[in-house]
Amino acid sequence: MDTEAELTRRGHSSPGQGEERPRSAFPGVGALRGPRGLGGLTWRRAGLLGVACTVFLLLLSNFVVQPFLIPSRSMEPTLEVGDRVLVNKLAYRFGDQPKRGDVVVFDGTGSFVPEHAGAGGNAVGEALHGAASALGLAEPSDTDFVKRVVGVGGDDVVCCDAGGRIKVNGVPLDEPYLYPGDTPSTVPFRIAVPLGTLWVMGDHRSQSRDSRDHLGEPGGGMVPVEKVIGRADWIGWPVTRWSSTGSGSPAAPAAPGAGAGGGHG
Repeated sequence: MDTEAELTRRGHSSPGQGEERPRSAFPGVGALRGPRGLGGLTWRRAGLLGVACTVFLLLLSNFVVQPFLIPSRSMEPTLEVGDRVLVNKLAYRFGDQPKRGDVVVFDGTGSFVPEHAGAGGNAVGEALHGAASALGLAEPSDTDFVKRVVGVGGDDVVCCDAGGRIKVNGVPLDEPYLYPGDTPSTVPFRIAVPLGTLWVMGDHRSQSRDSRDHLGEPGGGMVPVEKVIGRADWIGWPVTRWSSTGSGSPAAPAAPGAGAGGGHG
């Protein structure tokens, strides 16, 4: 009887010296309660992990695919203000060239804005803004634009025929992406697109400042192919807007003697 009582008392008491305490069925619970971290991860390690993830995303954005925040109405209804499009930076990196109908993001320095526009700002602020815009968290630089390619090098682009349509190499364009109620252009023009450049326009023609607005300026509204950052292929955010941008929609025959940029859209 004494032995049974002793065993009972020991069964309800704390482990004695040399005895191992029972282990929890949830090994991370103790770490979760610790003051230094969460789930066994110290705050220092969590910070380093966050920095590593940010660097990875910046590298991905710089070389492969970049989210681009749409800041204006110039590409409605294809792209709306606040959309984040995914810009494919590999689209033209291996010899391919922008085609008619491609929705492209480009650096407008020297074509849409003066060479030294915005120079002399706060370097740290510009770097932070550049990092945020590269992740799609802030509006892009004032020199970055998104438009649709209407003419490529060697094309003859004319506005407009008797039906009010833009013609490329004598063939009227069917432009189903135009903003409802908009005409292809209220500004008449006839342009021979130099090789190595693009004639670009917004889908919301009445709200878009594009190649038409820079006629007579240095460059004549033409965007050098080398200034193209990438092709905007998909709307990635918001989720209710997940869809393709319709790159490559219009089609027209290549101009005689046109280079690689004269491919079909």
